[in-house]
Amino acid sequence: MADVITVTALNRYVKTLLDRDDILCDLALRGEISNFVHHRSGHFYFSLKDSQCAVKAVMFQRYAQQIAFLPQNGMRVIVRCRVSLFERDGAFQVYVDDMFPDGIGAMQLAFDQLKEKLNKEGLFAPEHKRPLPAAPRCVGLVTSRTGAALQDILNVTRRRYPIAHFLLAPVTVQGNEAAPEIADAITRLGGSGRVDVIIVARGGGSREDLWVFNHEGIARAAYACPVPVVSAIGHEIDFSILDFVADLRAPTPSAAAELVMPDLRGRMREAAQTYVNIAKEMKNRLRLCYNRVQEWQSAPQLAAVRQLPTELAGETAEKSGAIQRAMQDRLHTAGQALRHAAALCDSLSPYRVLARGYGIARREGQVLKTAAGVQAGDELELQLADGRIGCTVQTVTKEGPLWNTP
Repeated sequence: MADVITVTALNRYVKTLLDRDDILCDLALRGEISNFVHHRSGHFYFSLKDSQCAVKAVMFQRYAQQIAFLPQNGMRVIVRCRVSLFERDGAFQVYVDDMFPDGIGAMQLAFDQLKEKLNKEGLFAPEHKRPLPAAPRCVGLVTSRTGAALQDILNVTRRRYPIAHFLLAPVTVQGNEAAPEIADAITRLGGSGRVDVIIVARGGGSREDLWVFNHEGIARAAYACPVPVVSAIGHEIDFSILDFVADLRAPTPSAAAELVMPDLRGRMREAAQTYVNIAKEMKNRLRLCYNRVQEWQSAPQLAAVRQLPTELAGETAEKSGAIQRAMQDRLHTAGQALRHAAALCDSLSPYRVLARGYGIARREGQVLKTAAGVQAGDELELQLADGRIGCTVQTVTKEGPLWNTP
């Protein structure tokens, strides 16, 4: 006859078997919610069912408060969970750590719930939106290090504002771990004191791929950020919760760079045109003053003045000359200031960098930014201020990176 054991021993033994199973310790489970109860403790109690079976589930408060929607009966979800036994009742159930909507309808409901919640709290309020800096010294980037979004932003920046500096916080932009990484990157960049504006960017993808940017943690990090945040997620037709919280939404990563980076060459052209306009205006005013002096000299009233003693007539001529000299001095001073400003703008031109002895190295038409991947014997093209030189690499000496990341 088998040994006699207690119910407690049985339940404890079965629980031990379940807890030791590697597959059941980390499981992704799809099902429909039923019998949902939001307990006053903050825990979620519910069942997950499919067309044939059901299983009891619990999601404790520390996990429940992190999801971006409120579950409802009939909602299809995917949960990350472990399978175990509630020893006291001998109840087989799953313990849920995370939950995601499954299907367009459930995702839209979760999106609408979080949007309404944050809107009521004032996170979308227009008065909270901050203007972008006119000429950012350093731009924080929250994006994938290997994604197309980063290259799009850098390409636009090289064309519009090549003197810009970046501080990259590389993150994953898809998957279960992405949301905490992105929220933490926004917080760290904003608190670093080194950036004037932050761009959160990701290239296009499916709605499921972009769902991470609907996470409540990312929205609150962007709202609390002390510097402006630009959302550049997906394409123009894609909207996320971050788009509503951010200080500015850009339809694409490239558009974000266009909005953040001023057009340096355009600014230089504007400065030159301003100089020309001011010079024309000063000449016109001088000509007007000269004409008025001519009118005064030929006026009948001056006939009596000419009869005055020679000393008084000389004093009048001296004052007239002083007025003309003062106007000419002002025109000369203004012209010098404008020429100085134009020279300063010209000194900021990226083409001046080449003239100071720097060069741009290319391999097969691609600009080399680091020594990584360059080997002895590679054929390079070196562009200088007055021409290009074909070179063969003799040695490669790698040094530390010049681009710091937080």
